[in-house]
Amino acid sequence: MRNHVTILMFASVVAAQAAGAQVVGGVYYPEPGAAWQRKRPADVGADSAALAQAVAFARAHEIRIRRDMAAYVPESVKDEPYPEVLGPTTDRGGQNGIVVRRGYVVAEWGETDRVDMTFSVAKSYVATLAGLALDRGRIRSLHDPVREYVHDGGFDSPHNAKITWHQMLNQTSEWEGTLWDKPDAADRREGRDRALREPGSFWEYNDVRVNRTALALLRVWNEPLPAVLRREIMDPIGASSTWVWHGYRNSYVDLNGRRVQSVSGGGHWGGGLWASTRDHARFGYLYLRRGRWKDRQLLSERWVGLATTPTEIKPVYGYMWWLNSPGGQTHPGATPKSSFARGHGGNTIWIAPELDLVVVTRWLDNAATDDFMRIVKEAMTPSRR
Repeated sequence: MRNHVTILMFASVVAAQAAGAQVVGGVYYPEPGAAWQRKRPADVGADSAALAQAVAFARAHEIRIRRDMAAYVPESVKDEPYPEVLGPTTDRGGQNGIVVRRGYVVAEWGETDRVDMTFSVAKSYVATLAGLALDRGRIRSLHDPVREYVHDGGFDSPHNAKITWHQMLNQTSEWEGTLWDKPDAADRREGRDRALREPGSFWEYNDVRVNRTALALLRVWNEPLPAVLRREIMDPIGASSTWVWHGYRNSYVDLNGRRVQSVSGGGHWGGGLWASTRDHARFGYLYLRRGRWKDRQLLSERWVGLATTPTEIKPVYGYMWWLNSPGGQTHPGATPKSSFARGHGGNTIWIAPELDLVVVTRWLDNAATDDFMRIVKEAMTPSRR
């Protein structure tokens, strides 16, 4: 476990690791596992002192929520009309993070190998499974109605029959129904008794609908989503074997005679994707490289572009990725082209193409996130300071 700041000042380590470098087309890709090359900030055009300031700032601003997730998660939903926690939880670690510039680790602090809940960061992984399905031809068009692919009753009603993959992914579907004992009204953010709108006409962040998207993708892939993610993404990018993706105790379906769990798109009611900071950084780096890993295009550039295209009625949101866009900014402290996988508890994967940068923070106080990003951004552009 890493319990110390490692803003790297030693050229000898870099030289020793260079023999195992994986540079393709002038771009470095980290080796599998822990063998991720490190560079001094100055070697990648960054300001060491400013970056040290950013790390110190993050460490001083850990989010103030309980570490006992078995107690915290029920407490956080106790005032909801359907508060039952259905999935597992695991105690969280302390504030930690990693900064990756031009593919190299330039700062790292805390327990970045620790596997923790990451809440709605999982949504960006759900969307990635849709992108893979589109790339592989399992989904012909994201503007097709989901009912053309999924025949489990969830898209049979006149209202739900209109819903497209595009609307499920950008959270404008207005899907209506009950899934895993949670009605969609359990997570309607602007009045649980409000009248539903036409699909595509109203944006709402709704975990029941995200879970319905995950189930629809399970039907399309016809195999457990964690198995697809591991084979198609996590193993090829050299992620560890420690990450896990949970559903709920009641989210099992029959799949060709097998009892298979449908995973959840967050930890709202427990479950979700649990992973280390380092594994999240690899996932973010794949998106920074427009879906390419070494000599393989794991995700199409087309998909990466679609996923980070602003939703017309919600410009700060794409396909389960948060955005800084001309229509609005999720994090004003970050660069204009930044995108973010964000989860409750201050869990964030930040991708800044203008800076060739990926930053993952865990358990950072939400109120401090913009300032942290601003300091990191300034550290990456020392000539402008």
